Amino acid sequence: MDLCNRNDIQALLQRHGFHFSKAMGQNFLIEGWVPRDIAAASGADEHTGVLEIGPGIGPLTRELARRAGKVVSVELDRRLWPVLEETMAGCENFTLVQGDVMQQDLAALVGEHFGGLRPILCANLPYNITTPLLTRVVESRCFDSVTVLIQKEVAQRICAAPGTADYGAFSLLMQYYTRPELLFEVPNTCFLPAPKVTSAVIHCPVRKAPPVDVVSESALWRTVKAAFALRRKTLVNSLQTGYQLPKEQLTEIVTACGLEPSVRGERLTLEDFARLTNTLSAAEQAR
Repeated sequence: MDLCNRNDIQALLQRHGFHFSKAMGQNFLIEGWVPRDIAAASGADEHTGVLEIGPGIGPLTRELARRAGKVVSVELDRRLWPVLEETMAGCENFTLVQGDVMQQDLAALVGEHFGGLRPILCANLPYNITTPLLTRVVESRCFDSVTVLIQKEVAQRICAAPGTADYGAFSLLMQYYTRPELLFEVPNTCFLPAPKVTSAVIHCPVRKAPPVDVVSESALWRTVKAAFALRRKTLVNSLQTGYQLPKEQLTEIVTACGLEPSVRGERLTLEDFARLTNTLSAAEQAR
């Protein structure tokens, strides 16, 4: 059975009485080169344990199972459980975990299934959980790398440089934990049903150590959140949403960090945010 052949897919789904759920963001791949190239880009090999989110009917799962030491796929839609039992029959290095990945203890999942293997994550992610899921994954620090097929718009945000329209808090979070790279685009014609947007594959090697020194990560994200709270306002004005310091003092702090008082948050690099966070924290403690 070709899991990327439209006729084979429709026959499989009809046999199981399956209908697509827009609420779950289900779009199945129908071009074989896509799961092959994603699996190859992930770097999966016999020394690797791969966590896959939302396997669908299993085209990427099969490609990963051909390469990896073990593949664990988490699927929420109970209607797909018997489908995967059929399509992944005979793959002894495959395990299906039934449930919601957002409710899973990722560290426990990795510890239970990937002993002695290098853990990575690779998936064709449901569009509706991309941002919260990737946030949870990178903050867990459980994986050596993350390779995912997501909306092109989100991929561009993740990889965006300071000063660009796509640059924001999510860009900084992903670039703090990983080194993201946009690899290639996937047209909407490669999916069934076809989404209205183009997708893209990104590969994100996870950093072994933080790229900047900050008093605490929570303090860094507090500063970042405040800086982007009023995107069209200056950094000084935006910081007032997160810090109870006089505007005059905030202006002095911004200037002391080598920044213009009129600068906006979207212009700051990760290093700028780290320096600003440390200075703001020191000012608060001195009060």
